[in-house]
Amino acid sequence: MAVTDSLHPPPSSTETTVAGHRLDRSTVPLLVTLGLGVFAGALDLGVLSPALPALGRAFGVGPGALAWVFTLYLLANIASIPVMTKLADRNGRRPVYIACVAIFAVGSIGAISARTFPFFLVARAIQAAGAGGIFPVATAAIADRVPPERRGAALGLVAATWGLAAVIGPSLGGVLTHFLSWHWIFAANIPLAAVVIFLARTTLPVSVANVRGPLDVGGIVTLTLGLLAIMVGLTHLGLMALPLFALGAALFAAFVAVERTALEPVIRLGLFAQRQLQITYGLEILIGILEGALFFIPAALVAAQHMTYAAAGAIAALGAFMFVAVIPGAGRALDIFGSRIVLTIGTLLTAAGLAMFAVGLYSLWISLTAMVVAGTGFGALLGAPTRYIVTNSVTADQRASAVGLLSIFLIIGQIVGGSLAGGIVAAHAVDTQGYQTAYFAFSALAIVAAALALALKSRAAERSAR
Repeated sequence: MAVTDSLHPPPSSTETTVAGHRLDRSTVPLLVTLGLGVFAGALDLGVLSPALPALGRAFGVGPGALAWVFTLYLLANIASIPVMTKLADRNGRRPVYIACVAIFAVGSIGAISARTFPFFLVARAIQAAGAGGIFPVATAAIADRVPPERRGAALGLVAATWGLAAVIGPSLGGVLTHFLSWHWIFAANIPLAAVVIFLARTTLPVSVANVRGPLDVGGIVTLTLGLLAIMVGLTHLGLMALPLFALGAALFAAFVAVERTALEPVIRLGLFAQRQLQITYGLEILIGILEGALFFIPAALVAAQHMTYAAAGAIAALGAFMFVAVIPGAGRALDIFGSRIVLTIGTLLTAAGLAMFAVGLYSLWISLTAMVVAGTGFGALLGAPTRYIVTNSVTADQRASAVGLLSIFLIIGQIVGGSLAGGIVAAHAVDTQGYQTAYFAFSALAIVAAALALALKSRAAERSAR
């Protein structure tokens, strides 16, 4: 007689196993569609890094101007998130997701055909306006279709495609730029977007959340302008930073006043009344700051161990490979153990790995080990856990907007983290001392994040709150 594993019974006729995750067969086409869209949006950011010198030569601009290629993308991305997510809650996931992918494709066509640098920047902004809604709307669509007990696995699988794009993006961009042209970096977006749009017409849910009332234009405008002011202040620290922060604070105060009277607010202020969501949004900012640690790993290795940029990039890629490998398993662990355990373990592993990297900055083998440990920790933090919490904590008519806030806080954290690392390194006469100090600081922040994660609800409390 065959013995059945009581913890992992065989899938039923309506279930299938994907990458070790048991899912309903009807959700697999949905996950494929959403995963391809998320992959396209994520790939577009990393794939451009190696092409910057070629872009500079093509348009006759220097490093200062080229920085706007990323800065403007982030600004347009963060401005589009509240708009796209609110529209998805109001008009349904399918039309807004298709619109986001289509806008992204239009921007890609513009980037390919750009003959001047200003036109190229406009095209990048259009790309970002579409990309801003792809991941939050995809998350909301998963929550609409996948039951809570399987939601972590589904979110993990889609988030893994985002991680995969982060790993292969720089290498792919370098190969295409070297052997063909930087234009080909954007060419792949067109057929990929066409496939996603074709699939989305049949796989994404058509139901519309029961949201009524006029669109909250005042809330969207004040929130977007407030975010833009803060983002420009963070990316251009200097004499203009304080006035921009003051302007951002004033706009946020106006936003709160508008939302209190709006019939259908773009963000329900009641979201911040839930302790679970307060902790989660705080964690997302810290996770974004910790991501800033990843950007400086190659430069730290070059300074300390005098590696080539290729070798240093390969070591950094090891950490990225680890978090891509771990993300799906972390999603499955969410369904089994709950968000508190997954996030606590992830933050502690990240803290240990970053501290190890600081201590062993001059040792190749310690650096490699640190990348494995930190990469494993990041795999438990990125993508699924915070989105799992949010989708389980809000109603269907708030999901896209609530998840969109996570994306906003993550981007703000990333910029703070990059500014923090750059400031610490610049404050030291010797680069290697600055990098060591920076990574000890990031490790300390990861421990703070672990303490915050411990304040989340237990697995039993999460289940009872559904």
